[in-house]
Amino acid sequence: MTRTTPQTLSDHSSLVGTPESKPVVVLIATGDRPLVRIVPLRGGGAVLGREIERPGGALELGDGRASRRHAEVRRHGIGWKVKDLGSHNGTYVDGKRIEGEVSAPDGAIVRTGHSLWWLVADGDAWSDDAVVVHDGVVAGPRLRAIEDQVKTAARAPTLLVLGESGAGKERIARAYHDAGARAGGPFVGVNCAAIPEGVAERLLFGAKKGAYSGAEDAAGYVQAAHGGTLFLDELGDLPLPLQAKLLRVLETREVWPVGASKGTPVDVGIVAATHHDLRRAVADGKFREDLYYRLAKPVVRVPPLRERRDEIPVLATMITATVDKTLRLHPRLFEVLSMRTWPGNVRELAHEVRSAAEAAIAAGSSDVRPEHLASDAGLPLRGESAGPAVAKQRGPNDWTRGEIVAAIEAAGGTLSKAARALGLHRTQLYRLMERHGIPRKSGDSQTDAGTSKP
Repeated sequence: MTRTTPQTLSDHSSLVGTPESKPVVVLIATGDRPLVRIVPLRGGGAVLGREIERPGGALELGDGRASRRHAEVRRHGIGWKVKDLGSHNGTYVDGKRIEGEVSAPDGAIVRTGHSLWWLVADGDAWSDDAVVVHDGVVAGPRLRAIEDQVKTAARAPTLLVLGESGAGKERIARAYHDAGARAGGPFVGVNCAAIPEGVAERLLFGAKKGAYSGAEDAAGYVQAAHGGTLFLDELGDLPLPLQAKLLRVLETREVWPVGASKGTPVDVGIVAATHHDLRRAVADGKFREDLYYRLAKPVVRVPPLRERRDEIPVLATMITATVDKTLRLHPRLFEVLSMRTWPGNVRELAHEVRSAAEAAIAAGSSDVRPEHLASDAGLPLRGESAGPAVAKQRGPNDWTRGEIVAAIEAAGGTLSKAARALGLHRTQLYRLMERHGIPRKSGDSQTDAGTSKP
C-alpha cells in the first residue's frame, strides 16, 4: 500500500457556533500523549504556549517545541482569529503554517510546537475530565450527553438512534437497555442489512412446524429478546413487507411466526438504528410512515467522530497499545488523525491506526508517524469511483480542501482525472484550487498539480 501524508482540512460544518455559545479552547494532546485540558477565554481570547494561564494556576505542558507565548486565539464573530506571536517553530491551523493572523472556523485544529488545540464553539460540556474511558470504551462530553439523554428515555418502549456507520449506535442501544426496566433480560442485536431477504421473516419472527417444507418450530430474534431489548441496526434496509410485520409487533405486543394462526405475546423494548434519512425514505416510499412515527419516540442522534475530536488521541493511543505497548505515537500523527473527517468513524479509525502501527513495526520504527498511515485513511474518497456518486448530492463549493487534495493525489496529480473523480468540470476544479490555496505544479498547468505539505 502506498503511504503518504496528504494535507487535509477538517470538516467543521456541524460545529458552527452561535452568538449564545460559550467558546473555549480544548487541549487534546501534547507530545506523544493525549491530554484534555480546558482553556477558557479571557476578554474573548487566550494565549497558547508552553505555559498556559488558567483559573487556579498556570498549566505547564513540558512541550519543548513550543514557545512560552506561542500563539494567540480569540473569538471573532462566529469564528476565530489565530495569530502567531513570533514563535520559533511556527503556528499551524488545520495543518497549514500561518503567517501573522488568519481566520479559522469553529472546530479547527491549531498546533503550537507539539501541542494540539481544538477550537470549540460551545464549551459548556467540557472539563478537564471530559473524556473518560470505561471498560475499554472512550466517551467525550458529546457522547456522554447522548447517553444521559438515553437513560432518561429508557422508560419508553422504543428508541430511534440516528447516526453514521461506526459512530457508536450499538453503544447507545446498550445504554438504553442497561437503564431500562428490562436490563436483566437479553440484549439481542440484529443487522437488518445483513439478513438474506429470503429468510428474513423466519429469522426475525420465527416459524411454526409445517409452515413450509422441512419447517420446524423455531423462535426468531423477536422471541429471543423477550424480557429484554431487540436492537435492529440498519433498520432502513428492512424490506417493506417485514416493516409491516414489525409494526404489528409494536402495536399488538404479539409476534406472529411464519405459518402461525395466532400471535404469541412478547415483552420487548425495541431500539432501531439507521444511517439513512428515514424522512426521505418515507417520502420516496421506501419506508413506512406509520412505522417511522411509531419508532421515532424518542429520537437521538449519535454525533460522528469528526464532532468528537477530543476522543481521537485517546482512541489512537488505546488502539496502538493493542498492537504493541512499546510503540510511541508521534505528535504529528495526532494532528493528522484529528484533521481527517473519518466517514467510517470509530470503526474506520481503529482499522487504520492498527494498520499504521503494523506498518511502523514492519519499517523498524519505534514511532507511529503520519507516513505510516494509508494515504486515504479517514478521507471521504476511496479512489476515482467514489467521487461521482457523492458528487450527485454535492455542489462544487461543498468540497473541502482536504478532499480536493486527496482526489488530486489519488489521480497522480492529473487534474482532469481528479475533476472527474469529484464530479466537476476541470475549470471548476481550477477555481476551487485557487480558492483553497492549492498550488499547481509548474510545467503543465492543464493536467498536473502539486500538493505541498505543511
